[in-house]
Amino acid sequence: MKENISHRLSLLREVMRQERLGAFIFPSTDPHQSEYVADCWKGREWISGFNGSAGTAVVTMTSAALWTDSRYFIAAEDQLSGTEFQLMRLKMPDTPTIAEWIGRELRGSGSTEVGIDGMVASVADVESLIADLRHEGGLTLRTNLDVLGRIWADRPSMPMSKAEIQPLEYAGEGADNKLKRVRAALRKEHADGMLMAALDDIAWTLNLRGQDVHCNPVVVSYLLIASDKATLFVDQRKITAEVEIYLRSIGVKIAPYTDIVKGLKDYFEYNILIDPNEVSYALYRQLPPERIVRRPSPVPFLKAVKNDAEIAGFHRAMIRDGVAMVKFLHWLLPAVEAGGQTEMTIDEKLTSLRREQKLFRDISFDTIAAYQEHGAIVHYEATPETDVSLRPEGFLLLDSGAQYQDGTTDITRTIALGPVTREQKLVYTLVLKGHIQLEMAKFPERASGTQIDALAREPLWRYGLNYLHGTGHGVGAYLNVHEGPHQIRMEWKPSPLLAGMTVTDEPGVYLAGRFGVRIENTLLVKEYSHREDGEPLPDEFGRFLQMEPLTLCPIDKSPILVDMLTDEEIAWLNAYHALVFERLSPYLDEDECKWLREATDRLTK
Repeated sequence: MKENISHRLSLLREVMRQERLGAFIFPSTDPHQSEYVADCWKGREWISGFNGSAGTAVVTMTSAALWTDSRYFIAAEDQLSGTEFQLMRLKMPDTPTIAEWIGRELRGSGSTEVGIDGMVASVADVESLIADLRHEGGLTLRTNLDVLGRIWADRPSMPMSKAEIQPLEYAGEGADNKLKRVRAALRKEHADGMLMAALDDIAWTLNLRGQDVHCNPVVVSYLLIASDKATLFVDQRKITAEVEIYLRSIGVKIAPYTDIVKGLKDYFEYNILIDPNEVSYALYRQLPPERIVRRPSPVPFLKAVKNDAEIAGFHRAMIRDGVAMVKFLHWLLPAVEAGGQTEMTIDEKLTSLRREQKLFRDISFDTIAAYQEHGAIVHYEATPETDVSLRPEGFLLLDSGAQYQDGTTDITRTIALGPVTREQKLVYTLVLKGHIQLEMAKFPERASGTQIDALAREPLWRYGLNYLHGTGHGVGAYLNVHEGPHQIRMEWKPSPLLAGMTVTDEPGVYLAGRFGVRIENTLLVKEYSHREDGEPLPDEFGRFLQMEPLTLCPIDKSPILVDMLTDEEIAWLNAYHALVFERLSPYLDEDECKWLREATDRLTK
């Protein structure tokens, strides 16, 4: 593999020499600014060997570097070792920005031009790069070159899954009405139409699903909306006769995916909304600036608030997912004690149990089954080279989820496979305290996730501990497991929290080379109208919100230092476990019910 990277860099540099480029930038994105991308757009992984979902690779004629965040520091260091690539740890002291590093590397070289493929880089990212590079001594950015098309000989072809109609019983709202709501939102922005590029937004708007992207039930396409018509740019081979008739019935025409540039040039309305964070720079440049309304897409916000059918679907999916998790946990400890289990074999076991559940379609992300020191790698994924055997001691961090046709799940449990150290118990208890504090939160409607993020961190901060990832993200309704615009994180995210939104609660602590702990539930934001004593809240301060756990699965009690929990925290845990037993026990056999009863027994000091 390392030899392949060296050869690929040689091919790249030959093209750079021909094009007189001093550096070339490889982002992690596709033409739709997706978090997870189809294989044909994994150029950053192909050129660097780093396979994390987030990162940017930069290559000059004499050097190479890769920027990624704290989730991937350990994995990236391992994957980049033996190559030219230097790891750049984002948000760490003394880490240069991409532009600063390029400016330093090109100083005195005579090269002033930097390349990036404008079809896979967003408007916002390209404009920011242009400004930053200009500041580094007048460097310029070229955006009209796809180097991968010239050097990636065995590049995978475009995905070709068939588009499927998401039934109204699960979608809860017809696509014709969704299009009306999108157009109404556009009118508020004084826009006659919009180019929709985000694949999950298109899937939600049209009630379509597919399998074009691993774990994400989407179809690679663009949707061009005008005031009274819409066109879906998609490969015709993905569209069955049934789907074509359906699209026609909601006023959506079909055009070839590759005709999107022509579609923009033929766009006839007075103006068009372009989201600079969603649309690629190359497509943005096809439109006269005076016709563009630069605003965030209204669709993520519409999609984030789930309707009654979607909420009911989440509840059903969580029961089935909880049943699979309980069957797995019931099996796990005896299997580990018997020997022969590894990170990869337990991943396969859990997936097989989920596959048995009704309406299962896929996993929602690659499972993180991380034993002991691997648990400190935030987005660890076991491979044949890293797979380790599980022993009846220490922690297993298990982060997993599934795509059911009526809901998407995302759950993390840290499980004691046997004796654990005092330090492990302390960290586990602090993470649990943070998790419970956020689940118990009551807050004003339209507060942002940033304003409640500290609730999950404060117990950790008291011990000088922290984590660098976000505390929570939205979850799609049989859509992407990571969904915005709302988030719960330290960095300022102004998107408000509203009733009907889903969000995860996943604080953690990661001690490199030792272990990691994370506990995660998916939650539903709902109205908080009465105090715990039954008294209604006053009206004068507006509406308030609270969290309802959707995830149904026991939280391991064995590593808890019970004296560190408050009475309120113990009461919450006992109430949650009572709910888990009530909802799941009817679907389990006698042995599984007995195990679940013990796993959810009341905790006392």
